[in-house]
Amino acid sequence: CGLLSSHEVSEIHRGLDIVAEEWSKEGGLALQPSDEDIHTANERRLTELIGAGIAGKLHTGRSRNDQVATDVRLWLRNQIDELQGDLKQLLSTTVARARHESHMLMPGYTHMQPAQPIRW
Repeated sequence: CGLLSSHEVSEIHRGLDIVAEEWSKEGGLALQPSDEDIHTANERRLTELIGAGIAGKLHTGRSRNDQVATDVRLWLRNQIDELQGDLKQLLSTTVARARHESHMLMPGYTHMQPAQPIRW
């Protein structure tokens, strides 16, 4: 769109990489009393790193609510990927155990009450 120069984009990416690295360290990013939330803390730190002129363009055309919605969507997408992997592992483990222990009897249940024994 031409709103940011390639230099500005590069500086924003560089600054955000540093901010992300600082968050990942023990103790995280040092919060200030003036930080309203994680977004203002990130913007403040980015401004300290790359200057107000460029950092101020971080959310050009986007409101704070847009940023929060984007953050939540990105986090959720990551969590879904992790859960999919966990679910695949659970299913493959269940199938492997069922094959290996198909001779085992266990109590069956119906309407939350014990019923006839069933195989694994």
